Amino acid sequence: MDIYLPIAEVSLNLFLLLLIGSGVGFLSGVFGVGGGFLMTPLLIFIGVPPAVAVGTGAVQVTASSVSGALAHLRRGTVDLRMGSILVVGGIVGSALGILVFRWLRSVGQIDTVISLSYVFLLGSVGLLMFVEALNAMLRTRRRSGTGARRLHQHYWLHRLPLKMRFPHSRLYISMITPFVIGAAIGILNAVMGIGGGFILIPAMIYLIGMPTSVVVGTSLFQLCFVSAITGLLQAATNATVDIVLAMLLIAGGVLGAQLGSRAGAYLRGDHLRILLALIVLLVGGRLAWDLVATPSDPFYLTHA
Repeated sequence: MDIYLPIAEVSLNLFLLLLIGSGVGFLSGVFGVGGGFLMTPLLIFIGVPPAVAVGTGAVQVTASSVSGALAHLRRGTVDLRMGSILVVGGIVGSALGILVFRWLRSVGQIDTVISLSYVFLLGSVGLLMFVEALNAMLRTRRRSGTGARRLHQHYWLHRLPLKMRFPHSRLYISMITPFVIGAAIGILNAVMGIGGGFILIPAMIYLIGMPTSVVVGTSLFQLCFVSAITGLLQAATNATVDIVLAMLLIAGGVLGAQLGSRAGAYLRGDHLRILLALIVLLVGGRLAWDLVATPSDPFYLTHA
């Protein structure tokens, strides 16, 4: 059964949209990501204009993130102090990203920039995540039974001023680090329609030094607010949010996120990172293929 999407100006199968929403929502709950890195490419694959996919994806990310974050709040796996700083940075970055998005759209380059950005970002981050997670698994096996391990490595980032204590994460670091990371995620959210969890989670683990047990919940907490602000700004500034499409994706995404958050409790942290890296690489590979493959209809035009 097809349904017409007024802003996207295309007709798509109702059940396909519900299936995409529930599948991405499930991954959101398992991995602690908003799912935008999957949602936006999938919408583009089935015919939604990239600009609309970005704007609408931010709304869907909000709903799935709220559902997953509530589940983690009940389990006490959210660092609210750290999450609040990430949110403030994310809101600042989102506002800047909306301005960049509007400029790229005005010069007619938004579709190309979105596709190229996804290929570069997903490919590089996915490869780095996979190699790091695989090395972590190997190190864990070699060190089994050899004594205590340091909670995290110390980099120059930990010597920055304006330090704060984060008791839930057992950290004493500068608030500048999470603020800047949050701002970067906000920019990506606005320009590419991604929640940024697949970047935020590694950054929280390897740069900030947070324990894996609170990373997923804190990531979802940050995505709730930043994606909501991004969706509102996209609708008000660029008119690229299709509310009919968003509601269908949300309907499937909320249920999927609840199921995913329960499934994620049975997986080890290093296993989660490897699975997430593989998914990121697969999506990036598909987008790269679409950029170089000969189109089936060379005279088909898309609108920004």
